[in-house]
Amino acid sequence: MSGIVVLGLQWGDEGKGKVSYILSRDADYVVRFQGGANAGHTVVLDDGRELRFNMLPAGSAAGAVPCIASGTVVDLDELEEEVNLLRSIGVYRNLLISKCANIVLPIHKSLDRALEEARGKRSVGTTGRGIGPAYSDKALRIGLRVEDVLDPEALSSRLEVLRSIHKVYGDVEGYILQKSSILRESVCDLELILNDVIDGGGKIVFEGAQGTLLDIDHGTYPYVTSSNTTIGAVSTSCGVSLRKISEIVGVMKAYTTRVGEGVFPTELKDQIGERLREVGGEYGTTTGRPRRVGWLDIPLLRYAVKINDVDWIALTKIDVLSGLDKIKICVEYEVEGSRIVLAPPRVSLLEKAKPVLIEVDGWTKLSRDEWRKISEKGVDALPENAIRYIEIVEELLGKPIKLISCGAEAGLVVWRT
Repeated sequence: MSGIVVLGLQWGDEGKGKVSYILSRDADYVVRFQGGANAGHTVVLDDGRELRFNMLPAGSAAGAVPCIASGTVVDLDELEEEVNLLRSIGVYRNLLISKCANIVLPIHKSLDRALEEARGKRSVGTTGRGIGPAYSDKALRIGLRVEDVLDPEALSSRLEVLRSIHKVYGDVEGYILQKSSILRESVCDLELILNDVIDGGGKIVFEGAQGTLLDIDHGTYPYVTSSNTTIGAVSTSCGVSLRKISEIVGVMKAYTTRVGEGVFPTELKDQIGERLREVGGEYGTTTGRPRRVGWLDIPLLRYAVKINDVDWIALTKIDVLSGLDKIKICVEYEVEGSRIVLAPPRVSLLEKAKPVLIEVDGWTKLSRDEWRKISEKGVDALPENAIRYIEIVEELLGKPIKLISCGAEAGLVVWRT
């Protein structure tokens, strides 16, 4: 039994796409189980080609069968573009989409932008991709499902309700039918297929989008995404029991970032923050927006590790820290005279939190070629202070760090036993 889940432990952008790609190299299927085209996953192949995914799981670039489960909202334009991308690099295998997945319509994108404008100073920093309104229609039971596209009567009935609610009079049906060919080839009872694969001894990678702290229930609400990004979403979206999951992998950066609005206790608004942003290329894959940058936040990571019950951690972008004389880690918060070592991501709590920082020694700046040599030689070739940094994080979180990413390319990783 081999169901492996890849989850983000921070505010997204942790490098899940790269980790999923690596773990999907010997997988039969890779599944995107939540979110929509508001999530950007990038894979840099060893030959330098950069692949960007907003809709398909990034692990599909490794040749596993790409799947989209029912908890995802499907952007048909992005889907078509990314299927063509996989075809262009010669790794496309027939896409499978749950017939229960909902579709993002043009009206949802318009509503998303209008809602952000209406919020004014209280905007939450959405990507404007229509994700929230699409999930809202799903919860209202008026959403358009993939299976409806294949049934003319159901499609007409659904669109009639949507026109009534949203006052849409454009040719929505024409848009849907224009994009329907890819759905006709792919629609299926995905949950049955996934269960059969695992029961038959196959390997499936379940690829999450965004990160734990953006979960609609367990994140920094209201500055969150519109879906569940944590471990329970795998079961509810894919119809696969959590008892069939063999490994839960938590992905985290060696520092912290977030996009958009919301509280950020360890945020750096100085030259170090600017340096990390530029060296780390901290700009959104989907929007191009500069990410906010800060020191590693252990209290929030402890929360993410606990509620997802991760088995091991993949640590990314450790190379970005090279060249700093000193590196700081937030090990706990001081809140109104009390010390907090594990912090639930409640905005009211985090707004009062003062980070308690420890300082560790950095290591010499290394070139990409030097990182490449380290990845070839193994963990012992890492700078001594980088190894110490990794060990400190392990001690603080109580979980092993088994994979260390030391560059953008898929091959630039170090495995630890």
